[in-house]
Amino acid sequence: MKQLNSSDIVSALKLISPFIHQTPVLTSRTLNERIERNVYFKCENFQKTGAFKARGACNAVFSLPSDVRSVVTHSSGNHGAALSWAASLREIRTFVICPVDASPAKRANIMRYGGEIVDCGSSLKDRETALSEFLARSDATFIPPYDDPKIIAGQGTCTSEFLAQVPELKEVWVPIGGGGLISGAVLASKGRATVVGAEPELARDAHDSLEAGKRLPALPPRTCADGLRTQLGVLNFSILHDANTRVVLVTEDELLNAQKMIWEHLKIVIERSSAVPVAALIKSESSCHDGVGVILSGGNVEI
Repeated sequence: MKQLNSSDIVSALKLISPFIHQTPVLTSRTLNERIERNVYFKCENFQKTGAFKARGACNAVFSLPSDVRSVVTHSSGNHGAALSWAASLREIRTFVICPVDASPAKRANIMRYGGEIVDCGSSLKDRETALSEFLARSDATFIPPYDDPKIIAGQGTCTSEFLAQVPELKEVWVPIGGGGLISGAVLASKGRATVVGAEPELARDAHDSLEAGKRLPALPPRTCADGLRTQLGVLNFSILHDANTRVVLVTEDELLNAQKMIWEHLKIVIERSSAVPVAALIKSESSCHDGVGVILSGGNVEI
């Protein structure tokens, strides 16, 4: 497999730019005072389908051969919705293996963009089993949610865009689930900014895997940050391990308080997974007090 690098992200951005939003960057003086740092927030909650996932899905779909008529993935919501949206632009049918207990708002989002849901259990193993059974009876092309070069390159466009908008960034804080967003961030920021990962203590497989030097299984799906319940991908682990990426852990209370803080000060809606890097930044000491960036990964919440 060709090794990913920043040129793949440049190519991805050129391919997907006609279809995605260049999302805004927000700041807040009062929030800076509370965090005691000058922080810039990249608002992917304003992205197509409400999350950064639209970037990777679009890059993957528009890289498919012309004869592909259907695609399938597994997702707790955001990737499934993004793939459904991107595939619809090419009139490709989308099937999404989705946990029955996934957020109703996210399941509704998948269907809103034309995706057809195939129910499965809550664990990653349940998703993978259901996917294998589906592929055995279908000719659909599997589009992984994070462990895929096209997905990673697409997600990397978020950080590339962020650095162009705020050239003085020295750190970029990113949530970790499967690792597509953060591994893309590492590639996009190489030589320009340090990428720091953030993960719930109840879903700490990425943190523990990087410390152990090998991929460890996902923990039971207990964190309220539902988008981060999955296992770190193989390619994603390799990129983060090679970059010696630091991961900060946060509690459920810390991430919920951070979500509330963003709602109060920025006056925007973010989902719990997006609040994780905010919580991590708040609790962490850093020598960088200016030029700190946080990617707010999505805003698909139940009202």
